[in-house]
Amino acid sequence: MTEIDPQRTALVLVDLMERVVALPLAPRSGDEVAGTAAELARAFRKAGAPVAVVRVERPGLAEQPPGSGLLAGLAEPGDIEIVKRSVGAFHGTELDARLRERGVRTLVLAGIATNLGVESTARAAVDHGYEVVFVEDAMSALTAEEHRASVALDMPRLGTVVTAGALVLPE
Repeated sequence: MTEIDPQRTALVLVDLMERVVALPLAPRSGDEVAGTAAELARAFRKAGAPVAVVRVERPGLAEQPPGSGLLAGLAEPGDIEIVKRSVGAFHGTELDARLRERGVRTLVLAGIATNLGVESTARAAVDHGYEVVFVEDAMSALTAEEHRASVALDMPRLGTVVTAGALVLPE
């Protein structure tokens, strides 16, 4: 079990956008990831911990592709909303400043794709001095092999890998 201090921890949900969730993903579907992420977000908000939702916009396009918005109902008033223009959520965004102004020192990461947006965000988070927790069952990738490699090889070097059921938030 991993206890979460809601005063020092934020949930960061990466790229849970309509067009990304609709991709053929593995080892779990985008809908499965989105469902687990939504449950996590409800639990974090209930505990008084910040929730950050991140979506990507492709630079240089006059109009973003259809489905580029966050999943309906994912973000709520008071959440930190970040638009990134690179793989990770820190470069060129206000994510670090918005987390630090809330006293956050630990990030709980989830989203799509495990080995791209989530892992890139985690690497930058570690470079910024954050502790990182990965929720394995709230992530997926374009292939199961990519997901497993990231979870088994890279993420344990960057932080702690858990399942959603192993997170303990105060009631």
